[in-house]
Amino acid sequence: MKTTNWQVLRNVAVHDRIARKYDARHGEIFNEREQSRLREALTAARNAVMTRTRGLRALDFGCGSGNLTSHLLALGLEVTACDVSRNFLDLLNVRYPEAKTLLLNGADLFNVETRAFDLVATYSVLHHVPDYLSAVREMARVCEVGGVVVIDHEQNEEFWIGSPFYREFQNRALRTDWRKYLTPMNYFHRVWRMFDPRHANEGDIHVWPDDHIDWEAIKSEMARARFEIIREDDYLLFNRLYRPEVYDHYVGRCTDTKMMIFRKCAA
Repeated sequence: MKTTNWQVLRNVAVHDRIARKYDARHGEIFNEREQSRLREALTAARNAVMTRTRGLRALDFGCGSGNLTSHLLALGLEVTACDVSRNFLDLLNVRYPEAKTLLLNGADLFNVETRAFDLVATYSVLHHVPDYLSAVREMARVCEVGGVVVIDHEQNEEFWIGSPFYREFQNRALRTDWRKYLTPMNYFHRVWRMFDPRHANEGDIHVWPDDHIDWEAIKSEMARARFEIIREDDYLLFNRLYRPEVYDHYVGRCTDTKMMIFRKCAA
């Protein structure tokens, strides 16, 4: 590993430890509503690719347990799944042996050639990356001209503004997760937060009102790399802990998450 950044090292340790438990812990990702939305978005991204490559090549940046990889393979793409966690990659090798895997160093895509992929996608990853704008630049670099970059599942400005309407939704929709009281590690993390209020259980970094993913900065980076915006969606993320009838009432009335698709233009 080329970097000694303690935040990266902690993310590696945390995700190595929880790799096989990841899906069960993330009801906001692994539910049919969110998976259906994601399938549609990735299908749109694939259809937006305008490269001359016969077999489309996709990079799943920060693959985790294989959420994007599964969809990209189903869409007929040749997938390379990369992550800083060796345990996640070992899991991918078992779940999706047809995909290639690549270990990241947490700093850059030094082992990926420029313009190597027709589609580059990342989901719920950038807030774990210390210099996330550098990661955006690297995803842009390894994307072929006419290819697309998909950035998904990062909180939007409406979430950080915390409108009364959105807070009302949260109060009405969210059911108590009694399982958290039965997890001993949660008490350990609670004590840790007494000394470090910004401690996050899974190594989240940019998840605070004064330090969160800046979508306007991402747009600026992509514009400098000669990308055009193909699609921009603000949506209300569904969680397995939500009361479905309450979610259905508020969907379309407030949002908390963003997805963007960019396409690389010729120089």
